[in-house]
Amino acid sequence: MSISIPGDLRYSTSDEWVRTEGEEVVIGITDYAQDALGDVVYIELPAVGTVLTPGESFGVIESVKASSDLYAPIGGEVVAVNSDLEANQEPINQDPYGAGWLLRIRPSGEEEPLMDATAYAAYCEERAH
Repeated sequence: MSISIPGDLRYSTSDEWVRTEGEEVVIGITDYAQDALGDVVYIELPAVGTVLTPGESFGVIESVKASSDLYAPIGGEVVAVNSDLEANQEPINQDPYGAGWLLRIRPSGEEEPLMDATAYAAYCEERAH
């Protein structure tokens, strides 16, 4: 399996990644998730100001293959959404850890149990069989 799993991120079992940047947390979907979905054609994200609870659905992502809910790996208030993705979803497939980010939140301290890169790689490998 040749997917990218950066070592500086944390990962959820629903294939979202979390990166802490100062007082905020950036959330996106993993390379594994975008690869499984195929070409993303639509994304629905929450409004700025929405308060997320860990494990709750915060949006929908649709591809040519499937539609899938997005789940909050961490709780907090949405402070920014990647509005560039409304018109062009390609960055989700091309750069899921960079230009394809989904949300920035101000964390509340609540979070789902998250995996490090090694554990997430093993989790992805397990599902590939």
